[in-house]
Amino acid sequence: MNDILHGLGVAAAFGGVGVVLLLLGVGLVDVLTPGRLGHQIWVERNRNAAVLLSSALLGIGGIVFTAILYTYEEFGKGLLSTACFGLLGLVLMAVAFWLVDLVTPGRLGSILVDPEPHPAVWVSASCNLAVAAIVAAAIA
Repeated sequence: MNDILHGLGVAAAFGGVGVVLLLLGVGLVDVLTPGRLGHQIWVERNRNAAVLLSSALLGIGGIVFTAILYTYEEFGKGLLSTACFGLLGLVLMAVAFWLVDLVTPGRLGSILVDPEPHPAVWVSASCNLAVAAIVAAAIA
């Protein structure tokens, strides 16, 4: 029974770190795009914003998954490394967004919240997933 309780505690701790990182990802995408992201997605039903946010959440989820899968034996060290790799992924996604914005015409944030579907959202979403895959590969 103690093994089960210990496992539940460990899962809750890693889950908590994962949820915090996902919330930080939502906040990051909200900062990078004009307007309120929640309003864009849930009220205006903006598919561009939803695709961008979804890619960031999937990317962070992949990083956290990999960090947990390859975690250290020591619980505290594993929890800290998961948080650090997740934060690194968020920072690198923001940097990649900024760099793509620099080398492409227009303001990427404005394009991505435009109500009309735009192919740039797929480029940004792919960039998020690629960055996450790179960070996840570095963990493994």
